Amino acid sequence: VWPREIEEVISSHPAVAEVGVIGVPDQMRGEVVKAFVVLRPGHSATPSELKFFCRDRLVHYKVPAKYELVTELPKTQVGKVLRRILRQAEDNTEEVELVAAGPDAP
Repeated sequence: VWPREIEEVISSHPAVAEVGVIGVPDQMRGEVVKAFVVLRPGHSATPSELKFFCRDRLVHYKVPAKYELVTELPKTQVGKVLRRILRQAEDNTEEVELVAAGPDAP
């Protein structure tokens, strides 16, 4: 799965200003697609709306399983999305969730 292809589809949604896509671990599938989405000022869209939008335009295995609405994306000086920073943030979030759940959590 090429992130750019998925990003182009999501970017074509009228409410989307920018998007960055990464693969994240999934217990059932090994890895799934996650989209970090910045909305245009004055526009709104829910993760469910974005998922339905993608379902009409991508084959099922390319449709992101997870969506996170963010205010900005980390970028290089030339404006390219830094996917490694998104992955690091995702890894840190998972660690925080595991600690918050406690050692006895399933």
